[in-house]
Amino acid sequence: MGFGWRRRRRSAAGDNRSKKHEGGIGDHRELELQELVIPNHFLCPISLELMKDPVTLSSGITYDRENIERWLEDGNFTCPVTNKVLLSFDQIPNHVLRSMIQDWCTENCCHGVKRMPTPRVPVAPFEVSEVLLGIEGASQHVDRAECAELVGKIEKWGGESERNRRCIVANGASSALARAFDAFAANSNYSKMGASLLEELLSALNWMFPLNIEARHYLASRSSLNCLVWLLKNGDTEAKQHAVLILNELSRDEKHTEALAYTEGLHETLVEFIEHPINLTIMKASLSVTFDLISSSRCGDEEGPVFVEMCLVSKLLEILIDSSDRSVCEKALGVLHGLIGCEQGRENADANLLTVPILVKKILRVSGTATEFAVLSLWRLCKRESRDHQERALVEALQVGAFQKLLLVLQVGCADEAKEKATELLKMMNPYRAGLECTESADFKNLKRSF
Repeated sequence: MGFGWRRRRRSAAGDNRSKKHEGGIGDHRELELQELVIPNHFLCPISLELMKDPVTLSSGITYDRENIERWLEDGNFTCPVTNKVLLSFDQIPNHVLRSMIQDWCTENCCHGVKRMPTPRVPVAPFEVSEVLLGIEGASQHVDRAECAELVGKIEKWGGESERNRRCIVANGASSALARAFDAFAANSNYSKMGASLLEELLSALNWMFPLNIEARHYLASRSSLNCLVWLLKNGDTEAKQHAVLILNELSRDEKHTEALAYTEGLHETLVEFIEHPINLTIMKASLSVTFDLISSSRCGDEEGPVFVEMCLVSKLLEILIDSSDRSVCEKALGVLHGLIGCEQGRENADANLLTVPILVKKILRVSGTATEFAVLSLWRLCKRESRDHQERALVEALQVGAFQKLLLVLQVGCADEAKEKATELLKMMNPYRAGLECTESADFKNLKRSF
């Protein structure tokens, strides 16, 4: 079977020469279609494409490395061609065939065929283990220079291919790097060299998510958390992003939310990133960490008032007005819902003229998740012990079209809790409907603020 390499080539008086010697007449000549046939043994039996990195299996059949690795990773234990069980999964580079393919590409370069570059040799597990042992030793001796050199190797290997990254992670790199980060954080005065190494360690850890339990344990230590907050405040944009993403990874584990809650300076930094975002990634991660802290069963009751005192309620409302990003709106509504769960948060939200109109506006506007948070938040505002507060919230919600939207929520379907609260809200609003004009939510950017 032959493989057709098709290309369009201009006739004898080519594109450039025709312009130069024939006054551009060649530009109007018809294109000729020429076909090159790739030798069959240059093709991968799986993809039927020219092999870039031919490797031979124990069955004696040669495949392109990327294709056969994907085949084996899918759980196959046989040779695709012979269908026999492989005695070994070793992939031996076929240097002779690769050289032949490269020579063929070079010979046909005049026809537009590009020479296949010599592939990088994938990193081996024993190489990764050796470097990780070196990092552990350098951490114990607080040898920053040696550790930086070895971490650089990990970064270099990881940047070469996805296969290398999988190999590095599978051999326990995240635990070793997190242990090193903890060690240097505890012994660092945050000098230029020390900060640089800490940033390198975070950079490598950021492509190893999700981190394993051991890695999270070291990163949740007091010295590590203090160092992460220091980087949030003093690092460059990349360091800040890596640090807040690590915190986001930690905050998803209930075991570490309490440690995060008692980390000095973290709350102020998160609020600063939410109010004045450096980039979208940092803002989203900051909202996620804040949401996890407020929602935590260990410390959530204490965290809400802390963020409320920092005027986060009004800042979230500003974000919901201005942002059109779906993920940002979902996270902001989630945090707002958590803040309204405490009495101080409800008072702040109730005092802000934007709260009810924005919550009603976001219902059925962003996503199912956003709708649920908006409905639950609206219920918390309307379900008040004070009769006056409750009546004012219900009337205000009716005036901006909440009744119609809640009916639609029940029709299109939602989570059980949101459905239950929507039904209760409709019952609470019903006595106040007479004489009130129900209108659709409008753009509230020009509405007078109460702060």
